[in-house]
Amino acid sequence: MNANYVFAVAFGIGIVAGLRSLTAPAAVSWAAHLGWLNLHGSPLAFMGSTAAVAIFSLLAIAEYVGDILPKIPNRTTAAPLIARIVMGGLSGACVCASANQPLLVGIALGGIGGLIGAFAGYEIRKRVVNSLKIKDAIIALAEDLVTIGLAFFLLLPR
Repeated sequence: MNANYVFAVAFGIGIVAGLRSLTAPAAVSWAAHLGWLNLHGSPLAFMGSTAAVAIFSLLAIAEYVGDILPKIPNRTTAAPLIARIVMGGLSGACVCASANQPLLVGIALGGIGGLIGAFAGYEIRKRVVNSLKIKDAIIALAEDLVTIGLAFFLLLPR
């Protein structure tokens, strides 16, 4: 697999983490579990385990539910932003590990993608809610679907 392609996917999965911090590792975990990403023999092989799939999937579902609650902090505040960068880095590292590319490049690209995805997602969502004058929860659901679709598109075997 072309290194530039792998790096683009690592960056893209970071953007997914910026939109929904736990969707990226859940999707990567499922991809590894299904054999779409080969993490065998890497330090990240645990991501393909049944336990990792279950844990990250449950956490992602909880994040979807929590996202529509009014008391959830903004994704661009310190703790949620750090979580997006870290989860983007983990997910990007998995993508690079599966293609025998440097883990540090995956961490960096995924983390940067997480940062960009967080701020871009926040701004787009805020502007769509304000311009269409509809409830934030409706746009949150649409954002969830876009995020899941993007993760699937990026990780689908080629």
